[in-house]
Amino acid sequence: MSVRRLHPEQPESFAFTEDNAAYVRKVIARYPEGRQASAVIPVLMVAQDQEGWITQPCIEAVARLLDMPEIRVLEVATFYTQFQLSPVGRKAHIQVCGTTPCRLRGAGDIIAICKNRLAAHPFELSEDGAFSWEEVECAGACVNAPMVTVGKDTYEDLTAETFNALIDGLAAGNPPPPGPQNGRFFSAPEGGDTALTDLALYDGSVIGKYRAFDREELTPAPAAAPAPAAAPAPAAAPAADAKPAAEKPIPKVVEAQGQADAEKVPDQYKPTLLEAARDGRPDDLKLIWGVGSKLEELLHKLGVYHFDQIAGWNEMNLRWVDQHLGSFRGRALRDKWIDQCAKLSTGWRPSDKGGDKPV
Repeated sequence: MSVRRLHPEQPESFAFTEDNAAYVRKVIARYPEGRQASAVIPVLMVAQDQEGWITQPCIEAVARLLDMPEIRVLEVATFYTQFQLSPVGRKAHIQVCGTTPCRLRGAGDIIAICKNRLAAHPFELSEDGAFSWEEVECAGACVNAPMVTVGKDTYEDLTAETFNALIDGLAAGNPPPPGPQNGRFFSAPEGGDTALTDLALYDGSVIGKYRAFDREELTPAPAAAPAPAAAPAPAAAPAADAKPAAEKPIPKVVEAQGQADAEKVPDQYKPTLLEAARDGRPDDLKLIWGVGSKLEELLHKLGVYHFDQIAGWNEMNLRWVDQHLGSFRGRALRDKWIDQCAKLSTGWRPSDKGGDKPV
């Protein structure tokens, strides 16, 4: 780092304005008693915003205010390049990013304009004292190169024309709005989005679509003969240490009726559903991660009331139910309901502390 020294010509005194003094007191109050020195950087920034640069009287005043040696304040001011140690332009001090991305996108033209319109060298004042400039390292807006910083604002996607217009606006006291100067929204693609533009990618309707293109095709098992119509006997809840029954091989759905019907699960995979909850006491299906009141109501209408019902399904049963979930389609597969309910049916419950996925 180059040597940084205070400017040889210094003002006689420094004092915060009334408003800035009140703000500085609030900043200092954030720190414990005896630790006021920790506020040195934000206090110096307030001083620089007020005066434009850090002066010797300013350093002395900040040292007294924070009860710290003057040399400690001087060390901070000379170490951090965000602090200006010499007078800057009355209307603007322009920091031009000169690192590789900005150079490749025209920062050289921006610097040439600064030399021709403002001052021949960095940190020199323009003839009228209104402007000064410097070249800085990466300012963190590479995708919007080239760019400059003026105070707390950045002006990006500059050309020679728009940079000249920025100088004119600053000189007239009416600068353009900060941000990209070519009309684009922040760092969004200039020509609009080109990838991930299909809204179906975000609504869950294409989850599992890859299965339609599996090369290995398995023949679905024949449908079982319908059982005689009778009221279903209440099923005993599995014991706490019971293990889920092994699932039968899951046949893969094959694209047979065109792409639109490739994922339609036939009714032969419809799981056993109930007309009502056993003993009139349904499980709280909202304990399934991702299930809310509306989805629980929809499951009740389908005939799903208990965790062990879902735990006993295979993947094709789950897919059959999932395709009847309307706007909630994709939730059952994405959130692994079978795995969740296998745990919930044993009496396991999510943590009360929140943020705990069951599986």
